[in-house]
Amino acid sequence: MSSPTGPANGLPVRMPRPRQTGRHRRPEPAVAPEGAPALVLAVPGAPSAASRGYAEEILSIGRSELPGLDAHIGFLEGDDTEGAEFPGLSGVLTAIAHHRAARAEFARSTGQDVPPPSGPDAVVVPLLVGPDSDLLRRIRQAMMDCAAAVELADVLGPHPLLAEAVHVRLSEAGLARADRARLFTVTTAADGIILATTGGPEAVQAAGITGMLLAARLAVPVMAAALDQEGSVAAVAEELRQSSGAVQLALAPYLIGPEAADGLLDTACKEAGCATADALGAYPALGKLAVAQYSRAAGITLDAPVH
Repeated sequence: MSSPTGPANGLPVRMPRPRQTGRHRRPEPAVAPEGAPALVLAVPGAPSAASRGYAEEILSIGRSELPGLDAHIGFLEGDDTEGAEFPGLSGVLTAIAHHRAARAEFARSTGQDVPPPSGPDAVVVPLLVGPDSDLLRRIRQAMMDCAAAVELADVLGPHPLLAEAVHVRLSEAGLARADRARLFTVTTAADGIILATTGGPEAVQAAGITGMLLAARLAVPVMAAALDQEGSVAAVAEELRQSSGAVQLALAPYLIGPEAADGLLDTACKEAGCATADALGAYPALGKLAVAQYSRAAGITLDAPVH
């Protein structure tokens, strides 16, 4: 047994790891400033345990990137009543503002000198990798309907980390080589990639930027398609076959998951006659990107910018 002064004889002692010194020392993460606005992740689509799990995992990574971060989840199609299983975005924002005001009032009642609140109560980060005018309009409406001062951050992409995420999902499905150097052969690797997204023409155009980054990683042609536009994926598949001679195509969802209606991926794969990888889900880079967009909107400087 351990004694008050340490472990019993014979047991290993875990010593604290010495802090690395020199120019290669890993920088300490920034800490959320006192009074910083809350981060609220706006989750689109029908609420579910799966979408909540994605959001919780993404925020967990975000808190490790910015210790002290006050982070919440608001569902675009959630319930604004108190104690709801899937709280609505507007209700979450209103509750944050009320809590912030009550905390300041309590501090003043105890004699503390509390300056009047400045800046937004919260920053809303859409859980979207690309622009979606309909979903963003609904997020703005929820912000207008709440009793809070709120800023809206940009969507998470396009970004090189998202190209990496798509690459990983393709390799997990056996549809792409896992290494950049292409040192070994995967016999099922696709020779053409359809990067499928939702949100209309603007979203497809933005996905094309990530597609170029993905093509550079895989050295195969990549074209973006609209998953929610009938016939778009099949048309892009045919174009890849005709223009580049691709034989073995793969569909790469450029989606986190909740924003796509059920059945869209299956229908698109059948129409295009190709295999598919999983959606991005709670890929770790999404937490970093969410914090980066939050920090930019809130005016907080991170010690290590997301590249």
